[in-house]
Amino acid sequence: MPVINRIAEFAEDMTAWRRHLHQHPELGLECHQTAEFVADKLREFGVDEVHQGLATSGVVGVIRGRGPGPVTGLRADMDALPMAEETGADWASTIPGRMHACGHDGHTTMLLGAARYLAETRNFSGSVALIFQPAEETIGGGRIMVEEGMMERFSIDQVYALHTDPFGDLGEFRTRPGPIMAAVDDWTITVRGKGGHAAYPQDCSDPMPCALAIGQALQTIVSRNANPLAAAVVSLTQVHGGTAHNIIPEKVTLAGTTRTFDADLRDLAEARLRAIAAGQAASYGVTAEVDYERNYPPTVNHAEQTQLAVQVARSVSGQVIDDLAPEMGAEDFSYMLNSRPGAFLFLGQGKGPSVHHPKFDFNDAAAPYGASFFAELIARLQPPE
Repeated sequence: MPVINRIAEFAEDMTAWRRHLHQHPELGLECHQTAEFVADKLREFGVDEVHQGLATSGVVGVIRGRGPGPVTGLRADMDALPMAEETGADWASTIPGRMHACGHDGHTTMLLGAARYLAETRNFSGSVALIFQPAEETIGGGRIMVEEGMMERFSIDQVYALHTDPFGDLGEFRTRPGPIMAAVDDWTITVRGKGGHAAYPQDCSDPMPCALAIGQALQTIVSRNANPLAAAVVSLTQVHGGTAHNIIPEKVTLAGTTRTFDADLRDLAEARLRAIAAGQAASYGVTAEVDYERNYPPTVNHAEQTQLAVQVARSVSGQVIDDLAPEMGAEDFSYMLNSRPGAFLFLGQGKGPSVHHPKFDFNDAAAPYGASFFAELIARLQPPE
């Protein structure tokens, strides 16, 4: 059963929805027009309950099946990215400086397609909670929805999500049990000294040599402190300081990100970064202030739910990889998986520009695969009595 016939029948409708969403990208928590579009479609499909305003602009739709049973959550993210689009598509973003460069327009469309099919057929027991969340790219709309009590409010027992994959063949599902995406921490180190004329360094406390030494030493966290068999990344991505060739600045700022899967290694990386900044500052006679922010936790798939998801994926597509190597990207679906068992999968859309690239565009041919996966998952999890 490659794609559910009924879903294939309205594939053109899904394409129209997706391209409309692509033309009207919204950022962060402020996905109000997108939410209205989603809510209107859910009501049009006959979804039993449509709840709006979760995490500012999130939407949850509830479809009741035939008789009592569990509640499964299916999640899609709605927000776009603050970048200019270069696809040249007829349905390109109409808002300068914003584009759907991560496929969230496609994720929303796939879940809408599943909602339409499930509302029509209702060939399942219990209920389905359709979760449309904002702010995956920024502050974690998924975290906010969990903290607001979404799981308890809708009695969700398990939760699943898909993410488009421009590195996989069309219709290819990729996943794994256990950690699949990393925890992400962001940090800023501000090195302060005494500025002055560059011709008279003896009268200054130059923060620049210290900042450069910190930047070099940070690379020893992975190479000399972490277990070589553990996965970790410490990336220095920004250096800001100075205004002229002949001025020693008062401060230099370094910024970057740390990615890990293991909680102890996450603690180690933070501790070593703080120690390196303090030690180098002391040796250079300046000060170093560290602002370390822990963001999304690792995305960890539950074994039983991942096994079921793989079986469902195989029924939808003959292309399934169930031992995907963990990736260093991060996902706020991690908060939902920390709250309830479930699984996160990638869905190939054919090889092309990477997500977060100005030429990226979701492949509409992938949407029927995703919608069919969600629909078949509910059929397997919650067969009618």
